[in-house]
Amino acid sequence: MRANLVSSIAVTCAAAIALPLSLATPAAALQPGAPTMPTAVPTVVEPAAPAAPPVVDPAEREAAPAAASEADVAGSTQSLRLAPLGNGRRAIGPATAGAAQGLARRDVRPFSLVGVVWDDAQAHLHGTVQVRTRTTGSADWSEWQDVEIHNDDHGADPDTVEAASGAIRGSTAPLWVGDSDGVEVRVEPERHEEFAAEAEPLPAGLRIELVDPGPEPAADPGPRTRVAHAARTAYRGPTVEEAAATSVNAHLAPVGTPAIPAAAAPAAAAKPYIGPRPKIITRKGWGANEKLRKGGFVYTKAVKAAFVHHSATGNNYTCKQAPSVLRGIYRYHTQSSGWRDFGYNFAVDKCGNIYEGRAGGVAKPVHGAHTLGFNTNSMGIAVLGTYSSTTPPAAVVNAVAKLTAWKLGLHGVNPKGKTTLVSAGGKYKKGKKVTFNTIAGHRDGYATACPGARLYGKLGTARTTSAKYQGRP
Repeated sequence: MRANLVSSIAVTCAAAIALPLSLATPAAALQPGAPTMPTAVPTVVEPAAPAAPPVVDPAEREAAPAAASEADVAGSTQSLRLAPLGNGRRAIGPATAGAAQGLARRDVRPFSLVGVVWDDAQAHLHGTVQVRTRTTGSADWSEWQDVEIHNDDHGADPDTVEAASGAIRGSTAPLWVGDSDGVEVRVEPERHEEFAAEAEPLPAGLRIELVDPGPEPAADPGPRTRVAHAARTAYRGPTVEEAAATSVNAHLAPVGTPAIPAAAAPAAAAKPYIGPRPKIITRKGWGANEKLRKGGFVYTKAVKAAFVHHSATGNNYTCKQAPSVLRGIYRYHTQSSGWRDFGYNFAVDKCGNIYEGRAGGVAKPVHGAHTLGFNTNSMGIAVLGTYSSTTPPAAVVNAVAKLTAWKLGLHGVNPKGKTTLVSAGGKYKKGKKVTFNTIAGHRDGYATACPGARLYGKLGTARTTSAKYQGRP
C-alpha cells in the first residue's frame, strides 16, 4: 500500500502548497472514546530551499544546531574522514582497495554516540568496525568495542519517496559510548579464507560520525509563569514543526505535554480487545529537535504487525540517559544516515519506559523505516540496548506487551495471531506474500540477528502477556 504523505500542522504557514492527497484515518477515529473533532483540509508544507553550506575542509565537518535558540536541544555531529592504516595503525594516505581504514587516537569535541557511514547506501561493508573512546576530562581509554555493521536491513522500503531522496547513505548501527572527548577507529575488511592476502574492498567515503545529543531540554515553565515573566523572560513558543508534531496527539493529551498518560481500556461494548493505553513519553518529552526531520508525516493504511528490534547501541546507559540516547539515534538517523526521521515508531528503555518515535501521532499508522521490505502496514519497536547475549529485563518484555496490546488492539489485531504482509523487496522478493506472527522479530522479515537471540526468545512471553492485557480468553 502506497503511503500517504500528510501534514498535520495546525497553524498558518507561508508558502504552503496544497496537493491532492488522500487522508489517513484520523487518530480520533482510532482512539475509542475520543471527542469528535472537525477535520482540517490536508496540506503539504513545501520546505524553504536550504541555504548554501559553508565551505569546509572535506576531511572534517560539523553539523551544528540549526539556530542558536535551539542549541539546548539540537546537539551536534562531528564527521571525520577515515584513511588507510599502515602496519603501525596510523593513517598513511589515500584509500586503496582492500586496505584497512581508520583514525588514529584523536582529541575531539565532546560526544556520546558513534557510527560509521559511507557514500553509497547500496554498498555493503564486509568486515569489522571497532572503536575505542576516552572518557571526557580523563586519560581513561575504553577497550575496543564492536560496532554492529549490519544496518542495511533497516531503513525505508525500496521505491518509496524516502528511499529515493538521494540523501540516504550506508551506515552501521550507532553505538552509545557515553561522554567522551577522544576517539580511535579501525575498519578491517573481510579476508577470504583461501586467499588471506585478498580482501573485500571497503565502501567509498568512510567517515566516523561523533554525535553529541545535547543537554536535556528546558522544561516548559507553564502558562502562569510565562505570563508573569513575559516582560523579562524570552520564552520561545513552539516552532511550526513542534506544533505539528505535538498537535497530532492533542486528542490524547494537552499540546506540548512531555508524556501521554496511561488510560484504562475502553468498555468492551465500545470496541473489544483493546488493551489499556500505557504511558508514552512524547518527542517533546525526550527533547526531539523537530527541525532535524523532514516536514509532514507519512502514513500507511493500518498496523497489522509489530516488529521488535534492539537498537544495538549497547547496554552502557542508565534509564536517566535514555532520552539522550534517543536524541543521539535521532540525529544519527536524520543527519548521518539521511533518513527523513527517527526510524522506529516507538522505543523502550531497559526500565520499561515507552517513547514516541517517528512523528505523526502515537495512535496513527505512521509509516516507519525499521524493517526493510515490510514497513507498510506494520510498526517498529526498538528496545534500547544489545540483546544478543544479554537477557532483557522483565520490564522490557512487559512494556512491549502493554504497547502492542493497545496499538494492535486499535486495529483489531490479536497479539497471538498471524498476519500476512506483502514484501516491498529485501529478504523476500518484491510482491511475495509472507505470513508473520503479529508480534514478530526483525529477523523474521530480514536476514539479520536483530533483535538479538535473548530478546527474540522472549517474544512468546510478550505475545501471551499482550493478549491478556487485551482481555482475550
